[in-house]
Amino acid sequence: MATTPRRVVIDADGVALEGDLILPQGATGIVVFAHGSGSSRFSSRNRRVAQHLAEQGLATLLFDLLTAEEHVIDEHTRQLRFDIPLIGSRMTAAVGWVATADPTRHLSIGLFGASTGAAAALIAAAERPEQVRAVVSRGGRPDLAGRHLAEVKAPTLLLVGGLDEPVIGLNQQAKEQMTAASECELVIVPGASHLFEEPGKLEEVEALATRFFQQQL
Repeated sequence: MATTPRRVVIDADGVALEGDLILPQGATGIVVFAHGSGSSRFSSRNRRVAQHLAEQGLATLLFDLLTAEEHVIDEHTRQLRFDIPLIGSRMTAAVGWVATADPTRHLSIGLFGASTGAAAALIAAAERPEQVRAVVSRGGRPDLAGRHLAEVKAPTLLLVGGLDEPVIGLNQQAKEQMTAASECELVIVPGASHLFEEPGKLEEVEALATRFFQQQL
């Protein structure tokens, strides 16, 4: 099964964003990743999850929410990584690209967001309800999606580390606002911190996300 990424360029309202697309033969679904604050498509944790999903037959797309120039600015100011409307619009554009690009337009779309990327994923799900079929958040800040939470219809899985107490509360509050979602589940992974760095914890995320996406896509 081919799991070698190929480079793609996504047009987000006239801004070119670089991405890595893995397209296993016979894939029927694709998972688009939204990385967390200060990260990029080279996030080691997201790449591990993406590789695992690809090995299970799901296509994956990791892409940069910021351009190279914006990333340099953000390294100094740390402002763009928290510009939720900006990264939400970029994620929405990526969904539109996947839905229309020749290699991917036949695939059911799921979204995987980490940290602030979870808010971007949920905004995209709210903006494109006919295209987004599932959302998974890992150690995410879904609360930052604000008013969009009530508009998300896609089944959603919120994964939070048991040691990440402040984020557990924020995810519980967000879940209560997601009244339109056909399914919304909060799963707390015991013994895991915010980044799921403890032995075996990221593997638990991989297993939970894979099962959820396979069911929904």
